[in-house]
Amino acid sequence: MNVAEFLAEARAAGRRYLCEDEVKEILGKVGIPVTPCRLAHNEDEAVELAGELGYPVVLKVRSPLIAHKSDTGGVALNMVDGRHVRQAYREIMARARATDPAAAVTVQPMAPPGREMIVGVTTDRQFGPVLMCGLGGVFTEILGDVSFRLVPVSPGVARNMIQSLRGYRLLAGYRGAPPSDEEALVNILVKVSDLVASYPQIQEMDLNPVVVYDRGALVLDARMVLAG
Repeated sequence: MNVAEFLAEARAAGRRYLCEDEVKEILGKVGIPVTPCRLAHNEDEAVELAGELGYPVVLKVRSPLIAHKSDTGGVALNMVDGRHVRQAYREIMARARATDPAAAVTVQPMAPPGREMIVGVTTDRQFGPVLMCGLGGVFTEILGDVSFRLVPVSPGVARNMIQSLRGYRLLAGYRGAPPSDEEALVNILVKVSDLVASYPQIQEMDLNPVVVYDRGALVLDARMVLAG
Protein backbone atom coordinates (compact mmCIF):
# COMPACT_ATOMS: atom_id res chain seq x y z
CA MET A 1 0.00 0.00 0.00
CA ASN A 2 1.49 3.39 -0.99
CA VAL A 3 1.03 6.67 0.90
CA ALA A 4 -1.97 7.80 -1.17
CA GLU A 5 -3.74 4.49 -0.64
CA PHE A 6 -2.89 4.56 3.06
CA LEU A 7 -4.40 8.03 3.52
CA ALA A 8 -7.43 7.21 1.34
CA GLU A 9 -8.18 4.14 3.43
CA ALA A 10 -8.15 6.20 6.64
CA ARG A 11 -10.41 8.85 5.11
CA ALA A 12 -12.82 6.20 3.78
CA ALA A 13 -13.10 4.83 7.31
CA GLY A 14 -13.99 8.30 8.58
CA ARG A 15 -10.74 8.62 10.51
CA ARG A 16 -8.79 11.86 10.87
CA TYR A 17 -6.28 10.85 13.57
CA LEU A 18 -3.54 8.39 12.59
CA CYS A 19 -1.75 6.49 15.35
CA GLU A 20 1.99 6.29 15.78
CA ASP A 21 2.46 2.95 14.03
CA GLU A 22 0.48 4.19 11.02
CA VAL A 23 2.39 7.48 10.79
CA LYS A 24 5.72 5.69 11.09
CA GLU A 25 4.74 3.38 8.23
CA ILE A 26 4.02 6.44 6.07
CA LEU A 27 7.27 8.12 7.12
CA GLY A 28 9.21 4.98 6.33
CA LYS A 29 7.71 4.87 2.83
CA VAL A 30 9.19 8.32 2.06
CA GLY A 31 12.60 7.52 3.49
CA ILE A 32 12.37 9.12 6.93
CA PRO A 33 14.18 6.98 9.54
CA VAL A 34 11.90 5.72 12.34
CA THR A 35 12.11 3.19 15.14
CA PRO A 36 10.23 -0.08 14.44
CA CYS A 37 6.72 0.04 15.92
CA ARG A 38 4.85 -3.28 16.27
CA LEU A 39 1.26 -3.65 17.39
CA ALA A 40 0.32 -6.06 20.24
CA HIS A 41 -3.26 -6.91 21.25
CA ASN A 42 -2.38 -8.98 24.34
CA GLU A 43 0.54 -9.48 26.69
CA ASP A 44 1.70 -12.70 25.04
CA GLU A 45 2.02 -10.85 21.73
CA ALA A 46 3.86 -8.02 23.50
CA VAL A 47 6.42 -10.45 24.95
CA GLU A 48 6.84 -12.23 21.61
CA LEU A 49 7.42 -8.93 19.78
CA ALA A 50 9.86 -7.74 22.44
CA GLY A 51 11.88 -10.92 21.91
CA GLU A 52 11.91 -10.38 18.16
CA LEU A 53 12.94 -6.71 18.45
CA GLY A 54 15.48 -7.31 21.22
CA TYR A 55 15.58 -5.93 24.75
CA PRO A 56 15.34 -3.31 26.13
CA VAL A 57 12.01 -2.22 24.65
CA VAL A 58 9.41 0.52 25.05
CA LEU A 59 5.67 -0.08 25.38
CA LYS A 60 3.20 2.65 24.40
CA VAL A 61 -0.58 2.78 24.43
CA ARG A 62 -2.09 2.76 20.95
CA SER A 63 -5.44 4.53 20.66
CA PRO A 64 -6.89 7.26 18.40
CA LEU A 65 -8.58 8.62 21.53
CA ILE A 66 -5.31 9.08 23.48
CA ALA A 67 -3.08 11.60 21.70
CA HIS A 68 -0.77 12.41 24.61
CA LYS A 69 0.45 8.99 25.69
CA SER A 70 2.88 10.05 28.43
CA ASP A 71 0.34 12.33 30.13
CA THR A 72 -2.00 9.38 30.68
CA GLY A 73 0.59 6.90 31.92
CA GLY A 74 0.63 5.18 28.55
CA VAL A 75 4.39 4.81 28.11
CA ALA A 76 6.77 2.33 29.77
CA LEU A 77 10.48 2.76 28.99
CA ASN A 78 13.45 0.42 29.21
CA MET A 79 11.63 -2.90 29.72
CA VAL A 80 14.44 -5.44 30.07
CA ASP A 81 12.66 -8.82 30.08
CA GLY A 82 9.34 -10.59 29.56
CA ARG A 83 8.24 -10.15 33.17
CA HIS A 84 8.57 -6.38 32.94
CA VAL A 85 6.80 -6.34 29.55
CA ARG A 86 3.80 -8.26 30.94
CA GLN A 87 3.55 -5.98 33.98
CA ALA A 88 3.81 -2.82 31.85
CA TYR A 89 1.21 -4.14 29.39
CA ARG A 90 -1.29 -4.76 32.20
CA GLU A 91 -0.72 -1.34 33.78
CA ILE A 92 -0.99 0.56 30.50
CA MET A 93 -4.15 -1.25 29.45
CA ALA A 94 -5.77 -0.80 32.89
CA ARG A 95 -5.38 2.96 32.50
CA ALA A 96 -6.29 3.12 28.81
CA ARG A 97 -9.46 1.05 28.82
CA ALA A 98 -11.36 3.72 30.79
CA THR A 99 -10.90 5.98 27.77
CA ASP A 100 -10.81 3.46 24.93
CA PRO A 101 -11.86 -0.18 25.48
CA ALA A 102 -10.36 -1.00 22.06
CA ALA A 103 -6.90 0.36 22.92
CA ALA A 104 -3.82 -1.74 22.17
CA VAL A 105 -0.09 -1.40 22.81
CA THR A 106 2.87 -0.90 20.52
CA VAL A 107 6.26 -2.46 21.21
CA GLN A 108 9.41 -0.67 20.08
CA PRO A 109 13.15 -1.00 20.67
CA MET A 110 14.61 1.41 23.23
CA ALA A 111 16.58 3.97 21.21
CA PRO A 112 19.90 5.30 22.54
CA PRO A 113 19.92 8.89 23.85
CA GLY A 114 20.86 11.80 21.60
CA ARG A 115 19.93 15.44 21.04
CA GLU A 116 16.11 15.67 21.11
CA MET A 117 14.41 17.84 18.50
CA ILE A 118 10.82 18.40 17.44
CA VAL A 119 9.52 18.64 13.86
CA GLY A 120 5.93 19.57 13.11
CA VAL A 121 3.50 20.72 10.46
CA THR A 122 0.39 22.83 10.82
CA THR A 123 -1.88 24.28 8.15
CA ASP A 124 -2.54 28.02 8.08
CA ARG A 125 -5.85 28.99 6.49
CA GLN A 126 -4.22 31.77 4.49
CA PHE A 127 -0.72 30.49 3.75
CA GLY A 128 -1.17 26.70 3.70
CA PRO A 129 1.18 24.16 5.32
CA VAL A 130 3.86 25.52 7.66
CA LEU A 131 6.89 23.49 8.77
CA MET A 132 8.23 23.84 12.34
CA CYS A 133 11.57 22.78 13.83
CA GLY A 134 12.82 23.24 17.38
CA LEU A 135 14.93 21.89 20.18
CA GLY A 136 12.95 19.27 22.05
CA GLY A 137 12.14 18.71 25.70
CA VAL A 138 12.11 21.75 28.01
CA PHE A 139 13.46 23.98 25.22
CA THR A 140 10.15 23.55 23.38
CA GLU A 141 7.85 23.53 26.40
CA ILE A 142 9.42 26.39 28.39
CA LEU A 143 11.52 28.47 26.00
CA GLY A 144 9.48 28.00 22.83
CA ASP A 145 12.73 27.76 20.86
CA VAL A 146 11.25 26.93 17.45
CA SER A 147 11.43 28.22 13.88
CA PHE A 148 8.81 28.16 11.13
CA ARG A 149 8.90 28.25 7.33
CA LEU A 150 6.28 27.89 4.63
CA VAL A 151 6.25 24.56 2.75
CA PRO A 152 8.02 23.56 0.54
CA VAL A 153 11.50 24.04 1.96
CA SER A 154 14.83 23.41 0.23
CA PRO A 155 17.83 21.92 2.05
CA GLY A 156 19.23 25.44 2.41
CA VAL A 157 16.04 26.74 4.02
CA ALA A 158 15.88 23.70 6.31
CA ARG A 159 19.48 24.34 7.36
CA ASN A 160 18.63 27.98 8.10
CA MET A 161 15.67 26.87 10.24
CA ILE A 162 18.01 24.80 12.38
CA GLN A 163 20.77 27.40 12.63
CA SER A 164 18.30 30.16 13.57
CA LEU A 165 17.38 28.41 16.82
CA ARG A 166 18.64 30.15 19.96
CA GLY A 167 19.89 26.83 21.27
CA TYR A 168 21.66 25.88 18.05
CA ARG A 169 24.98 25.50 19.91
CA LEU A 170 23.56 22.46 21.68
CA LEU A 171 23.21 20.80 18.29
CA ALA A 172 26.45 22.17 16.83
CA GLY A 173 28.56 20.92 19.74
CA TYR A 174 29.73 22.67 22.90
CA ARG A 175 32.23 22.18 25.75
CA GLY A 176 33.84 19.24 24.04
CA ALA A 177 30.56 17.54 23.10
CA PRO A 178 30.65 16.40 19.46
CA PRO A 179 28.30 18.05 16.96
CA SER A 180 25.09 16.27 16.08
CA ASP A 181 24.40 15.18 12.50
CA GLU A 182 22.80 18.38 11.25
CA GLU A 183 22.44 17.07 7.70
CA ALA A 184 20.39 14.11 8.92
CA LEU A 185 17.94 16.58 10.45
CA VAL A 186 17.96 18.68 7.26
CA ASN A 187 17.06 15.52 5.34
CA ILE A 188 14.10 14.82 7.64
CA LEU A 189 12.81 18.41 7.38
CA VAL A 190 12.96 18.37 3.57
CA LYS A 191 11.23 14.97 3.35
CA VAL A 192 8.46 16.04 5.75
CA SER A 193 8.02 19.20 3.66
CA ASP A 194 7.82 17.15 0.45
CA LEU A 195 5.33 14.76 2.06
CA VAL A 196 2.82 17.44 3.11
CA ALA A 197 3.30 19.30 -0.19
CA SER A 198 2.41 16.11 -2.06
CA TYR A 199 -0.53 15.18 0.17
CA PRO A 200 -2.55 18.28 1.14
CA GLN A 201 -4.98 16.06 3.04
CA ILE A 202 -2.35 16.04 5.84
CA GLN A 203 -3.43 18.91 8.11
CA GLU A 204 -1.14 18.44 11.11
CA MET A 205 1.85 16.32 11.98
CA ASP A 206 4.09 16.08 15.04
CA LEU A 207 7.35 14.15 15.14
CA ASN A 208 8.40 14.37 18.77
CA PRO A 209 11.03 13.53 19.64
CA VAL A 210 13.33 13.32 16.67
CA VAL A 211 16.64 12.22 18.15
CA VAL A 212 19.77 13.40 16.34
CA TYR A 213 22.99 11.44 16.86
CA ASP A 214 26.61 12.03 15.93
CA ARG A 215 25.71 10.13 12.79
CA GLY A 216 22.08 9.88 11.69
CA ALA A 217 18.72 10.66 13.29
CA LEU A 218 15.57 8.75 14.27
CA VAL A 219 11.91 9.65 14.70
CA LEU A 220 10.86 8.09 18.02
CA ASP A 221 7.22 9.22 18.16
CA ALA A 222 4.76 10.66 15.67
CA ARG A 223 1.13 11.56 15.14
CA MET A 224 -0.86 12.90 12.18
CA VAL A 225 -4.24 14.58 11.70
CA LEU A 226 -5.97 14.60 8.33
CA ALA A 227 -8.08 17.48 7.07
CA GLY A 228 -11.78 17.20 7.83
